[in-house]
Amino acid sequence: MNLFRLAGDMTHLLSVLVLLLKIHTIKSCAGISLKTQELYALVFTTRYLDIFTDYISLYNTIMKLVFLGSSYSIVWYIWHHKIVRRSYDKEQDTFRYHFLILSCLILALFINERFTVKEVMWTFSLFLEAVAILPQLVLLQRTKNVDNLTGQYVFLLGAYRALYILNWLYRYFTEPHYVHWITWISGLVQTLLYADFFYYYFHRYTLFVPLNFI
Repeated sequence: MNLFRLAGDMTHLLSVLVLLLKIHTIKSCAGISLKTQELYALVFTTRYLDIFTDYISLYNTIMKLVFLGSSYSIVWYIWHHKIVRRSYDKEQDTFRYHFLILSCLILALFINERFTVKEVMWTFSLFLEAVAILPQLVLLQRTKNVDNLTGQYVFLLGAYRALYILNWLYRYFTEPHYVHWITWISGLVQTLLYADFFYYYFHRYTLFVPLNFI
């Protein structure tokens, strides 16, 4: 554990809290992609198959439970809450994410560190997390205007991944033999996908104008 890793975890946790705050208090999921949330639920499910078999630390176990529970809670809210589900824009959230799932699974079957169920699923979760934000970004581009909480949620997700890259750099220079190419490349791809959003996010707060995508 180091400062960058802790900051990344807390930023990730904060992004989830911001989204849950929006959904629970405002009773709205406007601007939120259900498809991205379903992909994140799948990411955490396949990544944490070891949650009840491999104990690392109390902190690690709690974070796993929090992300699993929160991801499924968000999906449930959008699918089943009688008020929240009315604000879901199904007509705009049409990204065909099945192709992402299938592509990441095939890639994980051929590119992994060990050909075991847990290892392949863990690698699959890395590949899928790298592209899980795509339906959300596409939805934001289609709807053009983004409310504050949705913008902050996406920004925090991007910041979390950027902090993790700093964590990897720190560990590379301080820990002998620390090399994880699959994790690094997946994280870099994920961060690059946020580039366009970051540009308009900072442009918005510099000029104090609504967050719009061109």
